[in-house]
Amino acid sequence: MQFLKNIFGSSEDPNASELKMDWEPLNHMDQLNAIKTVSMEKPVLIFKHSTRCSVSRMALKQFEREFDFPQRVTPYFLDLLAFREISDAIVTGFGVQHQSPQLILIKEGKAIYDASHSAIVAADLKTKL
Repeated sequence: MQFLKNIFGSSEDPNASELKMDWEPLNHMDQLNAIKTVSMEKPVLIFKHSTRCSVSRMALKQFEREFDFPQRVTPYFLDLLAFREISDAIVTGFGVQHQSPQLILIKEGKAIYDASHSAIVAADLKTKL
């Protein structure tokens, strides 16, 4: 059973994501305007995550293992199940089709890169900065 826990994580607390990055929770609609403003000076990363999806959990863990440039972006974490309306606002405000899991890079107020599922790769994101 330890083998499965290593691959999929523990099922003891399905909402525990064991985040290793210093994610800023994205849980208020007004943060989207702040993200646009912040992105004028420093790129902003949004990770859209479904806490009930094992694929999303695996993509998040893999991304966090690979991510080695925290000083270059401001990372935000969106719990899709709790804040679906924010995800919908991202679709309309940034013109990025909804996916889950999904990584979106905002630079100078615009979404310049997005990836979903197995295409979420830190090295690919790094080339867009």
